[in-house]
Amino acid sequence: MASKPPTTPRKNASQERSRATVDALIEATARILVREGFEKTSTNRIAEVAGVSVGSLYQYFPGKEALVAAVIHRHQEEIMAIVRTTLREIADMPIEKAVRRLVSVAIETHRINPKLQRVLAEQIPRAGKLDSEAFIREVHSLVRAYFEKHCKELRKIDLDIATFICVSTIEAVAHNVVLNQAEVLPEKMVKVLVEETTRMVVGYLR
Repeated sequence: MASKPPTTPRKNASQERSRATVDALIEATARILVREGFEKTSTNRIAEVAGVSVGSLYQYFPGKEALVAAVIHRHQEEIMAIVRTTLREIADMPIEKAVRRLVSVAIETHRINPKLQRVLAEQIPRAGKLDSEAFIREVHSLVRAYFEKHCKELRKIDLDIATFICVSTIEAVAHNVVLNQAEVLPEKMVKVLVEETTRMVVGYLR
């Protein structure tokens, strides 16, 4: 069984110049993934687009898989920053209003750079790629905490199962919005998706 390529950086960029180099490499990787796909992404091509030498690239990353991992991590951090803020905002909202906000934000965040999201969803798993377990666990933990705080609004239900079903449902809808050309979906259709998904999730919880 072939070993998986390393997906962690060789070293962290601590100085401003080295951080700029790492940023340029990650941004170049994202652009190439969108334009050319995972298979055609190479360290030589990334270095060329980033405007740095291949030697400089290898100072920070062992290969293209580690750079793709960095792209995924940065993209997920951008999304999680929005999710964390949203879950703080809805902490005292009633269930229906909170779920509608969660669904809206899930779709909004999945529409951030949808072309990149499609590449990550459709091509990276075939390369034996990285998962998002830490991010998924954090989302589940935050949503479960909300449900626990508002348990009097819910029917008698196992909160762990409710969290899993609700997060999975909202994620599936948002994810499929991306796979089905999120950038060309009319806003009217997005509003319908939000309302119908909210109706489904709230109906299950109550």
